[in-house]
Amino acid sequence: MDAVVCDRVSKRFILRPDRPRSFQEALIGLFRPRPKDGARRVEFWALRDVSFAVRAGTTFGIVGENGSGKSTLLRVIARILKPTSGAVRVAGRVTALLELGAGFHPELTGRENIYLYGSILGLKRREVNARLDEIIGFAELGEFIDTPVKHYSSGMLVRLGFAVAVHLDPDILITDEVLAVGDEAFQHRCLEKVHEFARAGKTIIMVSHDLNLVRQLCDEALWLDRGQVRALGDPVSVTRAYLDWANAKAFRRADAPAPNRRWGSFDVEVTRVEFLDGEGNPTWFFATGDPLTIRLHYRAHRRIERPVFGVGLHLGESVHITGPNTRFAGLDIPYIEGDGIIEYRVRELNLTRGVYLVSVAVSDHSLTHLYDYHDRLYRLEVRSRPGFEAFGPVYLPAEWRHLNGVAGPIRPRPGYTPAPPPSPGRQPE
Repeated sequence: MDAVVCDRVSKRFILRPDRPRSFQEALIGLFRPRPKDGARRVEFWALRDVSFAVRAGTTFGIVGENGSGKSTLLRVIARILKPTSGAVRVAGRVTALLELGAGFHPELTGRENIYLYGSILGLKRREVNARLDEIIGFAELGEFIDTPVKHYSSGMLVRLGFAVAVHLDPDILITDEVLAVGDEAFQHRCLEKVHEFARAGKTIIMVSHDLNLVRQLCDEALWLDRGQVRALGDPVSVTRAYLDWANAKAFRRADAPAPNRRWGSFDVEVTRVEFLDGEGNPTWFFATGDPLTIRLHYRAHRRIERPVFGVGLHLGESVHITGPNTRFAGLDIPYIEGDGIIEYRVRELNLTRGVYLVSVAVSDHSLTHLYDYHDRLYRLEVRSRPGFEAFGPVYLPAEWRHLNGVAGPIRPRPGYTPAPPPSPGRQPE
């Protein structure tokens, strides 16, 4: 049985760039020549002929670039938007968590909004009462539950929205990047709740940029590109196709980059860069402690003696974290000619949550002549894992110890005489 069926769904928006946004613009527009009607209407198709079916009791993932139509598709399924053409059939009660605080009335308290949301879903007051304590407990709002939500922080809104969405017993849960918001502890609890929801035989439709999460959670996946279906089916195959396409696109940018982003003599060219997880799957997303392989595909246009390959890891545009290369690692490459592959393998990725930029390079043995240098052209995202540090960019594999008798004031050893403080203007030797 199918819980959701989309049959050739298209959604068109009419953009009016000349529509006045204020009274002042409207007044000025009275004295300007009026353009032809065609110039005032711009059509934008967010979805075009999208067809798929989601089986009841399965988890369905949607991936794609920003602006590819993912959020519009969710809104069409949730009946927030009406499709321009095509049909959507939904079997069961739907709850949608699409954006921060969506569906909440700012003047009502958290408790009142729970009842409001329940009534929208068709639940009776006694049904909401039966779940109220569990919702409030999951959201961890405490005494703030009777405060108007207009005074809530973004984190409080996220917690309340997710708690309401998953505890009001929907048949179909629709989420848009819900696991990418909130603190680490909340994200972990959300993930556990999604697993519990799936085990209960509920249907989940989720949008996520975390491709590893899509592979782990989803039974099927859909790749949207500019509002059209590019791939549909097994989540590993779909995410791999999406990554191959994205990597090719990134390399095209690298091949004609912004000024000062790629340079060299190009006697050797790095033709492709891949990030691989512990199972050899290409991905951009890793967790602290995961294995990582950076694979460099190269092409030498002539015989090159003793080349050196290197990578650079950066936090943002300014912080250079590390820059290993084959020469410093003791890997002597006698020569290269034609096509080949170099791999840099990291047993444990000791980075904390964040977005990192990766540079790759190939040079001569003296490191003075660059054949090809890609400066921070590749993106790597790391999410934290429970039990690992969350502050600063680097995780150091170490342990804390508490030794009884040392935690109190430290007393000098017998016979120890502290040195006198230096006199003003005198530097200690």
